[in-house]
This record gives sequence, C-alpha cells and structure tokens, in this order.
Amino acid sequence: MKMRLAEIAKALEVTPKEEWEEIVVTSISFDTRSLKPGALFVPLVAEHDGHDYVERAAENGAVATLWQEGHVENTRIIPKLVVADNLQALHKLAHYYLQKINPKVVAITGSNGKTTTKDMVAAILSQRFNVQKTHDNFNNFIGVPMTVLSMEPNTEVLVVEMGMDHFGELEKLSLLVEPDVAVITMIGEAHIEFFGTREKIADAKMEITHGLKEDGVFVYNGDEPLLTQRAKNIEQKTITFGTSEHVEVRALNVVSSDKKTSFRVAKWSNKNFVIPMIGSYNVTNAIAALSVGDFFHITVDEMEKALNSFVLTKNRTQWLVGKKGEQILSDVYNSNPTAAKLVINAFSNAPTNGKRILVIGDMLQLGANSKEMHESLADVINPKKIESVYFCGEEVKYLATKLAAKFEENQLHLYKTTDKDGLVKALQKEVNVNDLLLLKGSHGIHLESVLEQLI
Repeated sequence: MKMRLAEIAKALEVTPKEEWEEIVVTSISFDTRSLKPGALFVPLVAEHDGHDYVERAAENGAVATLWQEGHVENTRIIPKLVVADNLQALHKLAHYYLQKINPKVVAITGSNGKTTTKDMVAAILSQRFNVQKTHDNFNNFIGVPMTVLSMEPNTEVLVVEMGMDHFGELEKLSLLVEPDVAVITMIGEAHIEFFGTREKIADAKMEITHGLKEDGVFVYNGDEPLLTQRAKNIEQKTITFGTSEHVEVRALNVVSSDKKTSFRVAKWSNKNFVIPMIGSYNVTNAIAALSVGDFFHITVDEMEKALNSFVLTKNRTQWLVGKKGEQILSDVYNSNPTAAKLVINAFSNAPTNGKRILVIGDMLQLGANSKEMHESLADVINPKKIESVYFCGEEVKYLATKLAAKFEENQLHLYKTTDKDGLVKALQKEVNVNDLLLLKGSHGIHLESVLEQLI
C-alpha cells in the first residue's frame, strides 16, 4: 500500500494536520519486530498493550501511529491519529483501502481445506490476473484487514481466507471485504467446543455470504446436506462441487500416490488434473478452486497448469526430508477429527520400503466431545500399515488407550507436551532412511518444534 497520512486520517474521520500531507505510509504493522520503515503502527490492546511499544516502533521506522482514546499521550515522537478503538479503526481503514483499489474478492472458509483451497485459487487466478492472497495464518479479525492493507495498488483479485471460532465473526469479516465469490469447503468438527453441533457450525460458516455482493456467487460443497439445505436461502448464483452426481463440478477417477494425486472432472472429462499433494481428500479443495477459476473464465489448460505446480502454505501436508533421509509428512498447523482421519488414511496407503510412523498431537477445542473424538481416530489407524504411534499431549491419551487393544505395548509411546525433547530422541532412535513419518496435531501443541529438530 501507499497512502499519505492525511488521506488515512480523513478515512478514519480524524482531522488531519497540514504537515501530514507530506508523510507517506507504505505499510501497516502491529508488531515492532517485523515493522518496516514507512509503516503506520497499530498498537493493539491484548495481553500486552501495544501503546507501550510506540517509541520502539518509531525507532524501527514507523512514521505514524494510531492511538486509542483513554491512553495517556506520553510521547510525541511520531504523529498520532487518535481513534475510539484501534481494531475498529484498522477495519475501517481496510474497508476504505479495499474500495479504493477495488479488486474482485474471493473469500474462503471451511472446517478443513480453506488454506489449501486459497493457495489453489490464487494459483489458478494468477494465470490471468494480478492476485494477492492471505499469507500464513492471517485469517482472523486482525489478519483479514492486514491482508487487505497489504495489497499492491495493481491488485486485480484478492483471495482471502477466513477463520472463525464464534458466531458473528465471519459476518463481520464478510461485510468488511464484500466478496464477489464466497466459498465454503466443508463442514467438520473444528471449534465444536464453542458451537456444540455441526448444524450450528454450518450456520456460522454461512455467515460468509452475509456480505456477498448481489451479483456475486456462492460456491459450496454440494456433498454436504447441511450446506445444501442452507443454500436454498441464498438469492445469489450458486455453484456446487463434490463427488455426487447432482453437483455441477464433479471429481472422477481419483488416483492418489505418495506425492501427487490425479483426477478428472465430469465437466471436462478429457482433461487429467494432477495436484502435488497426497490424499484424495485434497481433490475436494481442487475442484472448489476449479469452480472459482471457471467462474473467472480461466481456461481448462491454464487451470491444469496452475494446479500441477501451485505452492502450498507451509506445514499443510508438506513432504520434507529428515536428518536420516526419511520422508516426513508435515501437517502440524491445525487438526480436527475429520482432517486427521483423512490425512492418516492417505498416509497409511503411501508406498514405502520401510516403516510408517505416526506422531499425533492433541486436537484442541473439542470441548466435552474430546474423549470420544480422539478415540474415533482409532478407526483409521491400522497396525498392518502403521508400525508405531507416538502421542504428544494430554487428550491423545484416550486414543492411546483405545489403540492398546490392537497394538503391542512397545508400538505406542505417550509424551506430554512439555517433553518434546524426549519425543524427538525416541523418534530419532527408531526412524531409518526408508521410513515415512507423519506429524499431525493442533497448532497449540506446537509439533513444528519437533519437526524442526527432525529436519
């Protein structure tokens, strides 16, 4: 981004000073550690009060800062735009900037697959357009406006990933970006602690359509009855994807190997698509992305090319090589029962001349259902295909107990989250060059620290 401070002040209904016409803001930051010179610093009030870091922000090159009313102005190092609420001001500025750049907006949510779908959609649309997409995990109430404000002025399409764990969050984000296309990948059990039922999760996910433009399109998983029912109330155009005969974009002939998955689509039956990912479940994300690409009139050949070589966000079903030469499948960003079962099943069928070893971390935010849902993973963990299972956390003890009925005692290894070093040492002792290793757990368990030591 690039805006004069005076323009930002007017957008936030703050009376600009004459000298602000000469101050140019080239980025937005709420973290002094990653702040770049020319930034507008947004001090957020959370566990730590960002206002305490304004001087450091100035030292690192910030040219101005927002300042939330009620905080004593104890420094005059850089200009301050005083607002009632810094987070609301961030949203207001993002909305203004979005209208100024005026790109087409694709908003994506879902219990699973939203990051992968986002990456696929961005790759497909980049065949024709200048595309900006959500980076890393910037998909929440802070991340979405930051994604908007990071757009280059020549952005033609903005692909925004949206997460949520409470009612009302997606509605606010949808109203902020006013999508031209709203996508729901699927409904699972993620955040069921807060919602109680999958029906309520579906209601919350449907909030992504609340800001959908009148001439926009709603793209959703037509294999999911909860979405099919709710889509009947949508006045805008709809597009369905899935594997059922009644959907508009239907996957056929899915073949998955250890590093890639191929499939065809009924609509373009002469074309064989290949994605560089393990697991037939990722085909659902691919056909969601193809649905969006088709809506934007990307050719089939262009979409095939994009899917074949798209770059996946780090730690989402990513193959890496360990210190001993073993193949490691990293899927440690997040976890819930549906996602875990899908990736474990795919991993269990990956060809190898060695052993298949699982590292399973706690699945968080399952509430009262945690014991039952951890135990449910036992259904897809087969001792004929999996040599050893390592558990990390507190809730996975339920799965360990369940698996004890079909695994030998020396095949199951339980570690607390505070003993990751012990887990790493045990893995390094067992793993050999021909082995396959899967790491899967919720981000809060931080299995990425185990991964870092293994590679």
